[in-house]
Amino acid sequence: MSASIVSTVRLLIVGVIFTLAAPAISAAKPGSPDFVELAKRLKPCVVNIRTAKNIKPRPRQQAQRPQNRPRVPFDNFFDDFFDQFNNQQPRREKTLGTGFIISPDGYILTNNHVVNGADEVLVKLSDGREVKGEIKGTDDKLDLALIKISDKEKLHSTELGDSDGLEVGEWVLAIGNPFGLSQTVTAGIVSAKGRVIGNGPYDDFIQTDASINPGNSGGPLFNAEGKVIGINTAIIADGQGIGFAIPINMAKAIIGQLRDTGKVTRGFLGVQIQAVTPDLAKSFDLEAEKGALISDVFEDSPADKAGLKAGDIVLEFDGKQIGEYNELPRIVAVTPVDKKAKITVYRDGKRLELPIVVTKLKDGDPEAADGDESESGAGDGVESKKLGLVVQELNKQLADRLGIKEPNALVITDVKPDSSADEAGISAGSLIIEINGQRPDSLEKFNAVVAKLKKGDVVRLLLKRQEGGMYYAAIKAG
Repeated sequence: MSASIVSTVRLLIVGVIFTLAAPAISAAKPGSPDFVELAKRLKPCVVNIRTAKNIKPRPRQQAQRPQNRPRVPFDNFFDDFFDQFNNQQPRREKTLGTGFIISPDGYILTNNHVVNGADEVLVKLSDGREVKGEIKGTDDKLDLALIKISDKEKLHSTELGDSDGLEVGEWVLAIGNPFGLSQTVTAGIVSAKGRVIGNGPYDDFIQTDASINPGNSGGPLFNAEGKVIGINTAIIADGQGIGFAIPINMAKAIIGQLRDTGKVTRGFLGVQIQAVTPDLAKSFDLEAEKGALISDVFEDSPADKAGLKAGDIVLEFDGKQIGEYNELPRIVAVTPVDKKAKITVYRDGKRLELPIVVTKLKDGDPEAADGDESESGAGDGVESKKLGLVVQELNKQLADRLGIKEPNALVITDVKPDSSADEAGISAGSLIIEINGQRPDSLEKFNAVVAKLKKGDVVRLLLKRQEGGMYYAAIKAG
């Protein structure tokens, strides 16, 4: 056998072995959808929403004439003169947005900010007809609104999909009325999921690069099958190809309440939570940075009655796993009021399951709040070089200056620049409630704990803000 034949055989054998050993690659999803057919089928389900409301002028505050200055004939002349040219008459404010029909009998979903405060809502259908709409319910926390129109004919309606099953990289299609240009179709992909943009307590946006512009608000974001998987809501003004949509599953959870009662009732737990950072996870001996760390439990709340404590890490709620900490308030919010649920927490190195009864979130109740930030203060004290903190026992003079009422407490009066504490975001003015699970009510006890620390040890602090909220911070001893 010639050398060339032997070489070829060897290559074939290697190729066969490689083929057999290579991992199986899952079949890719079909290529880009037929946008032409999708647009034809879906455009009749999308509507243009035009609203108007009367804006009353605010009375102009006139400057007070000093008591020691005598009145002169023209004191109010220029005020009255300019008031005539200062738009003091009631004005009519108009807005444009988008919505989509979710049932043949005329229910339409859109953003709350599209119709908020409107005296009149007009809905323009895809065939050009314009009918009056009635606001049936609104939810400012999710920025959703439900509108009802009446029409003799059966209306084209959308099919709502499953946003939980959405994958990053999937094709999506947006239809709306950007800048008042009706029935505009744009396409792109899902850029990311679970985006938190500071829009409210239940942020969980789908990010897409499909063009979203002013006027698209309230419009549908479709998947390749033509099912609605999101409601286009927000954009980054200075960014291109960065739009955000509310996942449709969040809307599906409240549509019934908006239709039946006009408002939304949410579940209430009564905890303050924060993210589990890598250092905090290490300090709790937790294998992964997952769950919601409880930094405070509100008195007489469902969490308090269930026996939850500061330092518990919520891993599951009502059978649903908590990966990122901000998932917990969203899950609790859609839990039926008075439901008996189970909550799984990580405490003292063990998993603990507790029964809990969710109550109704009332106006003024603190929702599951983010406990990452702290307030600042000032003062002198004893420096702990290992931690980069200056700590002082709380005397009456310092307590009065900082507005703190707790007795026998330690307060951070300074944080050294570029220290581990500084990098962790700790600010002066916070009270030290715990250090590594121990409560130091004196400098002597605090120094005793710190003295046992070795360089590089992770130190867990439970701190309390001046206004009352508590939060955890993890720093490394120097």
